Amino acid sequence: MTWKTIDDMALAGKVVLTRVDINVPMEGAQVTDATRIEKIVPTVEDLIARGAKVVLLAHFGRPKGKTLPEMSLRLVLPALEAALGRSVTFMEHPSREAINALPQTAVVLAENMRFSPLEEANDPQMAADLAALGDYFCNDAFSAAHRAHASTEGVARLLPSFAGRLMAEELAALEAALGKPERPVVAVVGGAKVSTKLDLLGNLVSKVDHLVIGGGMANTFLVAQGIEVGKSLAERDMAPTALEIIAKAKAAGCTIHLPIDVVVAREFKAGADNQTMATADCPSDAMILDAGPQTVAALRQVFEGCKTLIWNGPLGAFEIEPFNAATNAAAQAAAELTRAGKLVSVAGGGDTVAALNQAGAAADFTFISTAGGAFLEWMEGKTLPGVAALE
Repeated sequence: MTWKTIDDMALAGKVVLTRVDINVPMEGAQVTDATRIEKIVPTVEDLIARGAKVVLLAHFGRPKGKTLPEMSLRLVLPALEAALGRSVTFMEHPSREAINALPQTAVVLAENMRFSPLEEANDPQMAADLAALGDYFCNDAFSAAHRAHASTEGVARLLPSFAGRLMAEELAALEAALGKPERPVVAVVGGAKVSTKLDLLGNLVSKVDHLVIGGGMANTFLVAQGIEVGKSLAERDMAPTALEIIAKAKAAGCTIHLPIDVVVAREFKAGADNQTMATADCPSDAMILDAGPQTVAALRQVFEGCKTLIWNGPLGAFEIEPFNAATNAAAQAAAELTRAGKLVSVAGGGDTVAALNQAGAAADFTFISTAGGAFLEWMEGKTLPGVAALE
């Protein structure tokens, strides 16, 4: 993959349309987590330093082509201004004339792109209307790059385009993890259902040396191998598919790792009575809610023997104690090896970021992607329209 960055462009006196992802969680009028806003600051500051006038394009929520006041980007304006340390001009219906009338150091925030039904349809007219607002297009929203929308893909085809700092950092990290990684490579894939990650598992077994399967997904693989899992979450109808993935992994020389011991409980609640036992010993009236300490010790050995780690999804029901223990311990082991310079670790996906933050391991990972769907589709080996448009 090759793409242009801010460093390749002459931007003085130009208007740069910049697609960002500032779709942040809110409670009332307050932004509860400004991470996504903070992540775009280096790109905006760099563009201004190079003499560009910046017009931010973004979406907020899922208004489905309707104008909904509770999904107006006006709501994130105070948090955006605080992060940038400067005032931002909000435009409901931006025009080139209005943009040109502002000083060259101005930052403009356009209203929610998804208020128009033409955005998600990647309508050529909307893309042309957006392109008329600027001279260049900068995409800094990797987390929206798997969508072929007017403000992510359509406009990129009509203007000289390049990647923002966050997008370039994301693409470089992903290329280092799966494109041309240092081997051996281990992937940790957790989560509830095999059915939602079929493409991912199918792609990974041909790309990595070790595949660790955790969470409810692991139960489906155990069932496929004739191991009973009691009342645990498992997609029994997916057992033949799990066996196909195991066969594909064997043919590709990829070792699949499943829990060798588990933590079981009779009820799914914080602090529930629980026992640790061999995976095959799960009682018929109990459910597996986490991997056990022997599994974590085995995973640590796998990590120690690898150079690159890709992580998506928790190893257990990490939202409730004590069933976050395996995820926390494995994440801390990966963080420790990364800190020591022995491992390149890349993680992504909503649950994953939350789990690594909870484990106190996130800061030591080489790179953590803010993207959910885009990170998954990239791991699945799919072409991301927003990225392809930059190549």
